[in-house]
Amino acid sequence: MSKTWGILMLSVVSAPSLAETELAHNLCGISMQTRAWQPLEGLNLGEVDIQADDVELLGTQSAEFTGNVDINTLKMSLSAQTALIDKQRGLLNATGPITYQDYVSKVNSTGLNADLNNSEVSLLGADYSLTEQQGKGGAEKLTVNQSGLLLMNASFTTCPSDTPVWEIEADEINLSREEGWGETYNAVLRILDTPVLYLPYFTFPLDERRKSGLLTPTISSSDKYGLETITPYYLNIAPNFDATITPRYMSNKGLQLQTEFRYLTEQHEGLVGIEYLDSDDSEPDLNERYMFHWQQQSYLGENWRANVDVTNVSDDNYITDLSSNYASKTDTQLYRTGSLTHLGETWRTDIKVQNFEVLGDHLESYTAIPQVNFTQTAPWRFDNFDFSVSGEISHFTNDSSEVAIDSATRVHVEPKARYNYATHAWSFLSEVSLLQTNYKQSGNLTGTQYSDTVSRTIPKVRLYSQLNFERDASYFFEDAIQTLEPQIQYLYTPNKDQSDIGLFDTTKLQDDYYGLFRDVRFSGVDRIAAANQFTLGATTRLFDKKQEEVFNFSAGQIFYLSDDAKPTEQGLNSDTNYNALFAAQTMLHWHRRWYLAGGIQYDTDGKQMVQSNVTLDYKGDNNQLVQLNHRYANDVSGNTIEQAGVFTSIPISDEWQFIASYHRDLENNRSIEVLSGLQYESCCWAIQITGHRQIETDLNQSIGQEQATFDSGISLNFVLKGLGSKSRYDAQKLLQQGIFGYRRPYFLSN
Repeated sequence: MSKTWGILMLSVVSAPSLAETELAHNLCGISMQTRAWQPLEGLNLGEVDIQADDVELLGTQSAEFTGNVDINTLKMSLSAQTALIDKQRGLLNATGPITYQDYVSKVNSTGLNADLNNSEVSLLGADYSLTEQQGKGGAEKLTVNQSGLLLMNASFTTCPSDTPVWEIEADEINLSREEGWGETYNAVLRILDTPVLYLPYFTFPLDERRKSGLLTPTISSSDKYGLETITPYYLNIAPNFDATITPRYMSNKGLQLQTEFRYLTEQHEGLVGIEYLDSDDSEPDLNERYMFHWQQQSYLGENWRANVDVTNVSDDNYITDLSSNYASKTDTQLYRTGSLTHLGETWRTDIKVQNFEVLGDHLESYTAIPQVNFTQTAPWRFDNFDFSVSGEISHFTNDSSEVAIDSATRVHVEPKARYNYATHAWSFLSEVSLLQTNYKQSGNLTGTQYSDTVSRTIPKVRLYSQLNFERDASYFFEDAIQTLEPQIQYLYTPNKDQSDIGLFDTTKLQDDYYGLFRDVRFSGVDRIAAANQFTLGATTRLFDKKQEEVFNFSAGQIFYLSDDAKPTEQGLNSDTNYNALFAAQTMLHWHRRWYLAGGIQYDTDGKQMVQSNVTLDYKGDNNQLVQLNHRYANDVSGNTIEQAGVFTSIPISDEWQFIASYHRDLENNRSIEVLSGLQYESCCWAIQITGHRQIETDLNQSIGQEQATFDSGISLNFVLKGLGSKSRYDAQKLLQQGIFGYRRPYFLSN
């Protein structure tokens, strides 16, 4: 017969939310657990529902239940063959086979002892699986308490199969629900049932909470580094402070120590990275080699911002020789910048200290200490007219003996009057500016073209207008809309000889389509380019019924009206002169998986291509990817660059992924990079194997040198899931390991 009996309980656990109810670790199509446990409906606080085939009362405080015993509370449910309950002491003993479930675990065992008053349950001969996180195993004795599970003579794995790839066997395993971490004592790691490692004590994650410990190591071999091992150790110092200490051993170079410290406060966010190699075995002429990187953003109140970005290296070839997470092998200069910004109602003021460390055999750059820029954020307005003033005060220094000017002070003021009228259909902008700059230059100027003092005043006039047309384009596809946006600009700046001024922070801007409509050709004010030119251009766009842009094409050309306004670089080491520069670019996204992008700059007078690029992307499901790309430039430090490349990521099966990339130098007819990789990822472990052969970059050699050195290597990354990161691996990240990392084309909006 069936009996129900209620007793008083001393604590209660609230019912889980709907999200917790639906929680299930489904990986690779295999569930690690059953549906999250729910208490029996209708139970009240302090009640125990017991159903059994037979019951025998043992006095007034105890009872024995036999045959298909089901016991339910708000904390757990239990199925057993027999159960003995002492109501007075709150004790429960049951014999098996037993099935026990609660919010934390599901356990099959042979015997159970429970202290209901203290919410502690012990099970003997237990086979368990976790219900709130991945994990299963067995134990001679399993104890469930409020903090989690305590396992004696136990095993643990996150593999769902009956024959796990890896498993931990230990004298004691403590799975802490409160801390989200597991601890083991006297543990043996078994892979394919073979013991491979003994660990007296170690910890591993049960969820995404952080804790100090060893991260996944990486092993690789290459011609440059020899055998290389990277073993990062993570330090969880505080909720808003952490650090990573990474010994990096390279048999050909030595032992390097890499450290990174991250911090986050109410006002500041940043990191400090230090890399240090005491001596490089492959470079006996060099002493210690190091890199220092400091990056910080600060919010110092409602109107004040600060920023620091500093990178320093011991020698020019540090990045190309040793690589770094803080710089790319293709970088030719490192930034050292500190700035303080005030955001006022009318004015924005930036106080900056700036220096560029130029890598390779080049002149040292100037240091700006300080550079104060002011911009009027709220111009004085009258109807459609507005008037504003901007400018800067800068002081530059350079200690190099190879430059004639060792210090200079620059004061620049630029008042501007504008008339701006804009509607949905068209817009018109008229600008008149006066560029007034004064220089005080000092150094060994005798016999040079430079002057001690320079006062330069140049006016500038700009007229710009744009029309916006729109029409139905359903003949392309349903509910399509096409736009046409023609643009015209006239720009005038008189020609003025500026050869008596040094170059302190000025460089040429790129001549792409958007650059055609800029009113400057240089990033700084040391050179004000002459202009007497019209620019004509237009953009057409195609939108689908979801208002998503599926196609655009932009084309434009500059027409110079006088010879003295044709571009000259004025000391910027380029002989480029264009009588007319044509630029165009396009994007075609005709299918959600296909993406085509390209652009060209062409000298119509000299009948030569200046620059071009084209990229075709196909992106399918499950990391399926193919990208073809080509780029050309006729003048990069005096060299012609023409390169073609391909990226591909191919899923072989649900677990296997193949990636490869190949880049070729068409100008010198040689490969410059070959990268290939294979990845296997299952529910409980993953392995990545990559191999590469790439040209060695030396910043002191020409881009097109005939003799090139290549580095070949292989890398291995092996991960046991549940003992490290749980995030899914992205095969595209493997494609970013080379010199030319995979990236999807990106264009600014017009």
